[in-house]
Amino acid sequence: MKWVTELVGVLLCIQGIGGGVSAVMHGHPSWFVVRHVLPDGAQLPAAIVIALVGGLVLLANSRRRQAS
Repeated sequence: MKWVTELVGVLLCIQGIGGGVSAVMHGHPSWFVVRHVLPDGAQLPAAIVIALVGGLVLLANSRRRQAS
């Protein structure tokens, strides 16, 4: 089940980075969650937090793999 944690981390990173870029570029409506769920002022901070959480999940998964 370690692959599930890695998948979640990658998806969070993609959503965070893509949502952040989309929020900064004020682009077209996109498939990034933050663009559909949050108001304009909260999209960029939320995208940054989502990307950081995804990175932390991937880091924790990597460290867990090294330990075992």
